[in-house]
Amino acid sequence: MATQAIVKLRDIFAFVHECMRTKTWILSLFLLTGVAPLSARVALLVGEPFGRFAFFSPTGHAAIYLSRVCAESPTRLRLCKPDEAGVVISRYNRVAGYDWIAMPLLSYLYAVDRPEDVLTFADTASVAQIRNAYRRAHLQELAPDGPEGETPKEGWTQLVGAAYDRRIYGFAFETTPEDDERLILFLNSQRNQRRFHLLYRNCADFARSIINFYYPTALRRNLIADVGISTPKHSAKALVGYCRRRPDLCLSRFMIPQVPGRRRSTKVRGVSEFLIWSKKYVAPLLLVEPWAAAVAAGAYLTSGRFNPTQQNQAVCAPSALAACMETAEVGAHSGGEDTAGLIGIAALAER
Repeated sequence: MATQAIVKLRDIFAFVHECMRTKTWILSLFLLTGVAPLSARVALLVGEPFGRFAFFSPTGHAAIYLSRVCAESPTRLRLCKPDEAGVVISRYNRVAGYDWIAMPLLSYLYAVDRPEDVLTFADTASVAQIRNAYRRAHLQELAPDGPEGETPKEGWTQLVGAAYDRRIYGFAFETTPEDDERLILFLNSQRNQRRFHLLYRNCADFARSIINFYYPTALRRNLIADVGISTPKHSAKALVGYCRRRPDLCLSRFMIPQVPGRRRSTKVRGVSEFLIWSKKYVAPLLLVEPWAAAVAAGAYLTSGRFNPTQQNQAVCAPSALAACMETAEVGAHSGGEDTAGLIGIAALAER
């Protein structure tokens, strides 16, 4: 009898051990794939400026990532299924006449449906090809082919492949599934018609309205440094300050590197900052209205200083985006080469 009891105990311990191994394997697989967000979170995404427009207005772009909200279509939202990684929503100018458009996270960043298809080197021809392939597969209603089958104008390219153009900083905080449902009902019930205005209804204004939907009065315009114009940089600064006063929101920071191959995006700036740091603006001001340059410098020094690159942030690889955004409480990022920041999947699983 004692021998039989020992045998049974051994079998029980073996079974428990196997279950623990299976649980560990499932958890590791979950972290490796980076799907199914762990909790409801919202993130402000601040994209660095790039290209010709950045020469005149280096304020960058603001978008919102929602971990438990997905896109039923680019203009209609729903709750995510367990294997989905959330959506990026932002305000755009002259994209099919809509005010906001929602894109799946991976598609917004890399213009693909699977992590293994992400370009590792983003030359101009490859980016154009992968974007156009995604458009033809998923975005014909927003950006249909031309009369002779040609690719439409470039406005739609803002929707997909953002990480090929710019580095993106994220600032994420806790929400509740109930608030996500409220947001879905609210946005789906509103008239989604173009409302963009560069000065008072831009992408940062839209991002501010979404964050304030979850936490009223969390973000406000900066009347001093940005003369009342909403900018992505100030939105990030204000959110960090708000979450510092609300540690229960568990603010986390992450960075999505720009894929190498194209001209690098440039530093994101506020209004008074680019006035005093850009020679094309500050030189005429000093010559014609030196007092205006002095006022801009004072405004920047008083309330405009904030550097996203100096935040402690995790650096998210394409293969584990959602998991990285969920667990990015503290990441060692030195602000060096992007390739050094591409976190290995195994390293993420060990966190």
